[in-house]
Amino acid sequence: MDTPSEARERVLHVAERLFAQRGYAAVTIKDIAAEVGIHHASLYHHVPKGKASLFVEVMDRTIARHADGIARAIAHGAPDLRQQLYGVAAWLLSQPPMDMIRLVHSDVPSLDSTAGYHLLSTAHAALIEPIAVALQAAQARGDIGSCDLGNLAGGIFSLIQGLHLLPEAYQQRPRLEMAHELVDIFLAGVQTRTSR
Repeated sequence: MDTPSEARERVLHVAERLFAQRGYAAVTIKDIAAEVGIHHASLYHHVPKGKASLFVEVMDRTIARHADGIARAIAHGAPDLRQQLYGVAAWLLSQPPMDMIRLVHSDVPSLDSTAGYHLLSTAHAALIEPIAVALQAAQARGDIGSCDLGNLAGGIFSLIQGLHLLPEAYQQRPRLEMAHELVDIFLAGVQTRTSR
């Protein structure tokens, strides 16, 4: 028999997987309970504040895991921007995809404004800002030219995440190899003339 903390961890793990696959609106408490193997009324023992609170909690866990992985990848590759971005790509591709479009357009509007703002600002701080900071450091070293670093960071993140959507039947090369190519293309476009 599970301890209360083990049972709660199972609930969080299942909820995280289901929300990642289907989104907030498409997952019910009954769905989560069925996957965990308990009656849905029993689930409220582990999630007394309901589905919205559970969604925010599991998204916070997902975002925190990504923040840690991205930070480690950037630190490991420093000061070489290409190696930092390769590391970020490897991390993102090793994890289930973060569907930021669904988060922004479907999940967050289903939550109260405080929870929605919290998730969007936390996701931006964890997923985009560290990449922008690495780009800013490269720009300060003269490795890349002037550009909108936040936009570039968001583009890099989105393109790498988009590789998760490529069906296996159309995948000609390993996703990580394709991610490296995308990073190389981005860097070739923003390198300063003196560093080419």
